[in-house]
Amino acid sequence: TFELNRVQQMEHMLGEWKQMRYEIINAMTAPSGELVDLRGIPQRTKLAGSMISGLSNIETAYAKELQTYNDHVLRGISRPSLFHAFSRAAETFNDKKVLDMWNMVKVMVNLPSTPRGDQIKSRSSLEVEQTIVSQARKYLENRYREFMNSLVNENLAQAKRGGIPGTVPLVKSFVGIRIQNMRDLEDALVDDRPIWPLIYYCMRAGDFKAALTCLNQCGSSFQEFRQALEEAANDPQRRPSSRGESIVKLHYRKHVRSSTDPFKRAAYCALVPCEPDDLHSEVICTADDYLWLKLCQVREQTDSEHKLTLDNLQTTILEVYGESYYHAHEQPFLYFSMLFLTGQFEAAIEFLARGAGARHLPHAVHLAAAMHEHSLLAPSQSVLAPLISVDPADKPPAKRLNLARLILLYVKRFESSDPKESLHYLFLLRCMKDPHGRNMFAASAAEMVVDASPNNRALLVGKIDGDRRLPGILDQFQINTDDVINICAETLYRKGLLEDAVTMYDLAGNHEKVLNIMCTLLAQVVSQKDAQGSLRSRLQTLATDISLRYQGIAIQVPAELVAAFYTLRDLMVFFDQFHNEQHQTAMRTIADSKLLPLHVKEVDERVTALRRVSPEVAGTLSDVLLATMTIIYRQYQKMRGTEPGDEIAREQQLRNLREHARALTSFAGTLPYRMPNETNSKLVQMEILMH
Repeated sequence: TFELNRVQQMEHMLGEWKQMRYEIINAMTAPSGELVDLRGIPQRTKLAGSMISGLSNIETAYAKELQTYNDHVLRGISRPSLFHAFSRAAETFNDKKVLDMWNMVKVMVNLPSTPRGDQIKSRSSLEVEQTIVSQARKYLENRYREFMNSLVNENLAQAKRGGIPGTVPLVKSFVGIRIQNMRDLEDALVDDRPIWPLIYYCMRAGDFKAALTCLNQCGSSFQEFRQALEEAANDPQRRPSSRGESIVKLHYRKHVRSSTDPFKRAAYCALVPCEPDDLHSEVICTADDYLWLKLCQVREQTDSEHKLTLDNLQTTILEVYGESYYHAHEQPFLYFSMLFLTGQFEAAIEFLARGAGARHLPHAVHLAAAMHEHSLLAPSQSVLAPLISVDPADKPPAKRLNLARLILLYVKRFESSDPKESLHYLFLLRCMKDPHGRNMFAASAAEMVVDASPNNRALLVGKIDGDRRLPGILDQFQINTDDVINICAETLYRKGLLEDAVTMYDLAGNHEKVLNIMCTLLAQVVSQKDAQGSLRSRLQTLATDISLRYQGIAIQVPAELVAAFYTLRDLMVFFDQFHNEQHQTAMRTIADSKLLPLHVKEVDERVTALRRVSPEVAGTLSDVLLATMTIIYRQYQKMRGTEPGDEIAREQQLRNLREHARALTSFAGTLPYRMPNETNSKLVQMEILMH
């Protein structure tokens, strides 16, 4: 038995080493089979606060929305938008930044429908890239319009707006507040406002036609710019024609680049990528302003004139500037928005999960869940990959997010306190496979059950009631619960947690495995003295329960195994009687078991029968023989020490006891097993003392 335990332990350790080796190799190899450059990419993801248990108010609000969504999935009815559901939950958080984040997300995920497949490839298509740029610009422009309205409303006396609706009056009021120093600006004015700030801020608010209106109020000047602006105002992408761009670029190089008016230069560069490397620091004050200008300058292909592509912009924000430039951990939502608005959804989510001490992990998890459910996420193709990874086959700087790892990291925090909610998160993994080809939801749920307390296990997978299993929470999901229970049982068995494995195999209806393991366990403790709460006590209770239940149902188990189980159960009763000095009862029990001969004529029969006995029962023979011989010897001594009476009857009883002892020593000497020398010597010694 000790050797069996040692072998099982070594097999479990070897399995863990193989798993670790697989993780390391997988983290270094991309789905395309090429080696990934992991410099600067963390191999293991450690999130702060991962030991916190229980759900916060924010997490509870998100979890309720996810449960509602999953209920729709399980019932096969129309699914609500998770983006709108989680955004609705965010309205209760009293956190404007989180609400702004979800509003931004709802704008950015409004992308063209693409076939289910690799999101990296779909996102690299011309149509999707153009939509990403267009949606991001629209979002930034609407935000800026809100800012302008807010500033004007705070300074109504200075703004002198007069309640006239429309972009032009708004911008004129805004410029009246914002532009106090007219130095370096060109002399052209519209209603006492400098022309180029008006044009720039109309463009910044996303209204090119309003900018054109301002320009037209200035007479017939700036024809090159006017024509290009008119083309852009009527173009879905808000870009001039190629010819218009070329004319504006030439005009910019000859006449505008040297202008002292920063708003004029900025307006030209926002309309046409005249000088992409110019940051226009006199006008561009915020990260939003910078991003908006760069998005205006994005074109599909680079050429000799150094046009800016979306890939270039993504690389600049993620790798050239990066977290340190944006002070990302102090202002995480700013850096997150810079990534998300440029279509770097995976990198944005990973940063939100990790950055600022992982304070925003719940938002990252639910954003990833929504993206995945709506087929907008580029997932790692292995669940063992790091949280964020690079596949050299992808178009740089694309990243892939390991959703399974993110969900498991999140669930680990509250799986013991909130098992039902945990299952709803694991249900998100239902379409993935684990490294062994099993359903990821089933495998993850099984791991959760393995780590759960006995009460939570019963809650998750149910419990035995008579001849059937009462359903648990897991039965509410679209999954074969028996598969999960079998995975649990196998895992517990490999880990050497045999007592728990018995319970799981029993739930799964694998009666043969139940009796097999029970025999292994009972054989180790059968001869021990009983103690309340001990392993032996628990196993005896379990054995009694199993024997009562199995007697009333049909089980497909070899007869030899059933016999071994009942023999070991009876031997536990025998040893209880032995330790309690109930000698007469113990002798009746051992006689009924027909395991040992109590008469010399029975020796050959018992030795022959022993060849059919299981190794577990055979392994207990040494202790059973010693206990039985000890009982006989004590009975002999007691009989010898009684007061004189019916000497004939007493002598007959003593002869019977000596025959019992001789039968045991003969039996021990002819066994087909090698008995410990100490056992044989004790048996012989006690028999000799009876003569």
